[in-house]
Amino acid sequence: MTSAKIPTATKILPLENGDRLSRIEFERRYTAMPKVKKAELIEGMVYMGSPVRAKSHGEPHVAIMAMLSAYWIVTPGVSLLDNATVRLDFR
Repeated sequence: MTSAKIPTATKILPLENGDRLSRIEFERRYTAMPKVKKAELIEGMVYMGSPVRAKSHGEPHVAIMAMLSAYWIVTPGVSLLDNATVRLDFR
């Protein structure tokens, strides 16, 4: 009688600020952490920002977006994005 090996579930490690990862591993971990709202992979290093404050970030951000929106509306061919996922490499 042979004993069959039962595959064990592989635990996906959480993203941590400062991790050195490939893009594929970064996206695998990021996908497994739906509560993480913002994480970036820059030159193989994971960066995770701290929470932002309403007065020192939220209000100035809205003011800047309002000005950029006015420019965007009257300037054909210009794209305006906010908090979007963007890949800047080809790997």
